[in-house]
Amino acid sequence: MSVELDGAGVVITGGGGGIGAALARKLAGQGSRLVLADLDGDAVRAVAEEVGGTAVVGDAASEEGVRRLVAEARAALGEVDLFCANAGVAVHGGPETTEDGWALSWEVNVMAHVRAARELLPGWLERGRGHFLATVSAAGLLTSLGSAPYSVTKHGALAFAEWLSVTYRHRGITVQAICPQGVRTKMLADTGKEGEFIMGASAIEPEDVADTCLEGLRDGRFLILPHPEIADYYAARATQNERWLGGMNKLQRKVEQAVQP
Repeated sequence: MSVELDGAGVVITGGGGGIGAALARKLAGQGSRLVLADLDGDAVRAVAEEVGGTAVVGDAASEEGVRRLVAEARAALGEVDLFCANAGVAVHGGPETTEDGWALSWEVNVMAHVRAARELLPGWLERGRGHFLATVSAAGLLTSLGSAPYSVTKHGALAFAEWLSVTYRHRGITVQAICPQGVRTKMLADTGKEGEFIMGASAIEPEDVADTCLEGLRDGRFLILPHPEIADYYAARATQNERWLGGMNKLQRKVEQAVQP
């Protein structure tokens, strides 16, 4: 089911920049009423002022932070019609990544979604409608070379979104997952030479992601793919798994050669 954006009460986490800020601007243009959350107070207040929304500064991943965000959103909007779980972190590394790095990835990329759903579902189920949009990334459908924590937790975010959809869609709850590949944000810049080598040529602007997201919100499809080719890669991963794994390993070797000092 699609959502009526004109007049909708919308919450966007990670709204101070990147995809979150671009989505806020697009939704404001559709007449949505916005609450934006971010740890960066100056950034989120600036975007909120630009779009005529409300800024909530704080941790949208912790249990207390999510509870406060939803409470403040309801105070500003009434019931939340659309929750955009957009905040995310990308910690570089493999098994050697610190416990704190793994824990941060899990808290922000997965548990923030779980906690938001926990707060929102009772009200949504009572009134028979609600809309949850998870920013997952193509890493949740495929993998992310160079970052095991990001790959693992984005798979978790996708799994949770799928579970919500199959469990509650007959009760009026719409769940969607937006899965872009490279996007020209600070997160991509922070990946350095490896990220630029892998995704630089196909990277798109946050505004392009927001445009595709609006199309998806209108038609209600579960997977929103700003890079349409990801659908083919996802199918190949499922149906030609050994070939796909071999191809990804080949790309890994190319990356290692390209970034050698």
